[in-house]
Parts: sequence; structure tokens; C-alpha cells
Amino acid sequence: MEKKLTIIIPNYNGLKFMEPCFAALEKQSYKNYDLLVVDNGSTDGSVEWLKEHGISSIFLAENTGFTGAVNVGIKAAHTPYVILLNNDTEPEKDYVKEMVRMMETSPKIFSVSCKIIQMYQKELMDDAGDMYTVLGWAFQRGVGQKSSGYTKPRRIFSACAAAAIYRREVFEEIGYFDESHFAYLEDLDIGYRARIHGYDNVYCPTAVVYHVGSGTSGSKYNSFKVKLAARNNIYLNYKNMPLFQLLLNGFPILLGTGIKYIFFRKIGFGKDYIEGLKEGVKTVGKTKKVKFRPSNLGNYIQIEWELIAGTFLYTWEFLKRQVRKLTAI
Repeated sequence: MEKKLTIIIPNYNGLKFMEPCFAALEKQSYKNYDLLVVDNGSTDGSVEWLKEHGISSIFLAENTGFTGAVNVGIKAAHTPYVILLNNDTEPEKDYVKEMVRMMETSPKIFSVSCKIIQMYQKELMDDAGDMYTVLGWAFQRGVGQKSSGYTKPRRIFSACAAAAIYRREVFEEIGYFDESHFAYLEDLDIGYRARIHGYDNVYCPTAVVYHVGSGTSGSKYNSFKVKLAARNNIYLNYKNMPLFQLLLNGFPILLGTGIKYIFFRKIGFGKDYIEGLKEGVKTVGKTKKVKFRPSNLGNYIQIEWELIAGTFLYTWEFLKRQVRKLTAI
């Protein structure tokens, strides 16, 4: 039987996650897939482990970031669909089956995001699809909320690339992951481009994955992540918003940037955030801006509405998290 799917696992010094991740894949109810690991120049024994276990792999000489690794994997695949799966994940047995099923409900679906639950707090959500706001804030829908919720499929802004499936041929139309991002917000960028071209990104609640989170970078906030995310936020807006949309959203984005700076300064990363913004402004001209086409105007209007709606959703979920914290005291 011809394979429909390639599961691509980018790896950088993730040896400690290998065995549980691959054990979970071996238990999948859906078997019609190829497996490919793209190793980013690991030095922790990952290369030796992969060779010893005979796992199909591509070994890169240096760390090309998440974007470089997955692009290599996607271009090496020959199947209609590709799943990008972080090494610090453990999918439930029907994860692959449900992801393929959802993809096959419509040819206009570019990507599907699964129900990601926190590995060590399984009562809490990690991600039910990524969203974007008019303030220029990306956020994980459902993060910190009860994992018993989020049971309905719905359109989202972008799939979380920690455990998402993509229609491979669409990359040829909209471009691959932007390697100037290296890591962080690259999945929102590719999802944004897909929306501009009229494709959908959707959430599948019946495909479940448990996720450690920050398995490679090591922590939720650190200097490296804060700098890259700040820089990539500049790239994201510049590349995907035509001039009229940048002007329309200019004040909210500046407001959102100011609020983020206050937050990061409070937790000790204010300088890193500013450095990332400066680098973004300095190098944004090297990125490839999405060409505005009048035929996509309706898509831009829909996207603008989603940015506004995303702002209200973020506010609602933020308030729910704060109430939960207060009631837990």
C-alpha cells in the first residue's frame, strides 16, 4: 500500500526523549506512514542511538534550527501529508489516524492542530491551536485551561508545529517554513501565509498528544527565546500584512509591544526583548514579504476579523486563568 504520510521528527540533543516518543509511535493504530528523523548536529549521543536502532534519519552537520530541519524533512518526503512531531511528545494511539481523517475532510485544509495536553499536568491543556491578536500577540489557545474541555473541532489561526499535520503540496504554493526565523513563531508564519492564500487551519480534538514543552530550549522564558520571538514578531507582521493592514494595526501592535516590554522587564528579560526588536527592525528587509494580490482581499478582511476576535479570546482565557489561580489560593 502506498504511504500517505511521513512523520518528521526534528531533533537537537533530545536523546532523553527518544525512547518514550518512539514507543508511543509504535503503538499507533494507523500504520501507513514513513518515519524520518532530521538531526540538527546533536552531540548528546542522539546520532549513535538513531543509527543503532536503524531509524531512517538525515544527519545535518550543524544546528539549522527548527525551520531548517523540518524543511529538509518535508522536501525529502514524497507522501501527500507530513506530520511534524517534536521529540518531547507522546501521542495517544489514535493520534495519527485522527489527524489523517481530519485532513481528508476537505482539500482546502492546509494544516491540522491536535489537542496537546501538558505531559506532567495532564489535567491541563498545552495547546488547542495557535491564535493571533491585533496586538501582535501569538498565543496557545486553551493553555492552562482544563484538558477536559476543548472537545469540538473548529477553525484556528495556525496549527502548533509541535505536533501538526500538513498538506505537503501546498508548501510549493505558499513557500516552506521561513528559515530566517530559526525557531519560534515559524508555525504561525506558515499558517498566516496559508490563510492569505485561502486555505484553512483547523483543530482536531480527537487527536491527542502529551507534550513536555521547551524540551530543547530548556525553559519557558530564557534570553535566547525572548530575543528570537521578539525579532520574529517583527518579521511575522512585516511579511504577512500589506501596507494598509500594517497602518490599520499599527497602534494596537505598538501598544502590545509596550505591554510585552513591561512584562519581560518585570521578569528580568527586558534588555533581551529590546535587543530582539532591534535586530528584527534591522534585518526585516532581508525577509520575503508576501506579495499582495487583490484576489486575496477577502482573505485579508477575514484575517483582520480573526485578529480582533483573537484579542477577545486571549482576554477571556487570561481572565479565566487568573480566576483559577485566585480560587486555588
